[in-house]
Amino acid sequence: MVIDARGVACPKPVLMAEEALNRISEGIVEILVDNEASVANLKRFALKNEMTPESIAETDYWRVKIVKGYCCDIPDAPASEMASHMQQTKDLLLIIGTDTLGKDEALGRILMKGTLETMKVTKELPHTIILINAAVRFTTIDQEMIPLMQSFADMGVEIFTCGTCLKHFNLEKDLKVGYRGTTNHIVEGLKEFNKTVWIG
Repeated sequence: MVIDARGVACPKPVLMAEEALNRISEGIVEILVDNEASVANLKRFALKNEMTPESIAETDYWRVKIVKGYCCDIPDAPASEMASHMQQTKDLLLIIGTDTLGKDEALGRILMKGTLETMKVTKELPHTIILINAAVRFTTIDQEMIPLMQSFADMGVEIFTCGTCLKHFNLEKDLKVGYRGTTNHIVEGLKEFNKTVWIG
């Protein structure tokens, strides 16, 4: 079964895949998508539901195959990866929805940068950072914050920038650190992480 979800915004490709998989007891569902966020979301969905995903990059889109109901040795997602994913402890999710702390913008930017730099120096790192609203500038056009965000990524922190927000601010082509994110990352994070902290 092949589902063409190209041009479809997240989280719809995952919902389309789930609907198709619910109709079969075993087999393979292939979903065509045109962005990496959908690829990541589909693979995460499959692993969470103990199914096996495989992604294949074509010229301008991806094929994501999800195997349900029987063992299938796919190099892209070995059993060890699935076990690691299912057992991984996720302590802290940090969601940042502003590029400033407090009412005074100039002071607020200093405080925001200082707070994140302190987290880096003390190694009090979140597992994942999700940037929404004005905070999407941190991974796109804020020349002071981009190196800091990259340093977090280099230290193993997963960084997702809201795709809807990127589109709103016309920054879709300017993403320099991490991955394009969706509301799925927030909703799933609220369930999967031991603690969620919102700034902004």
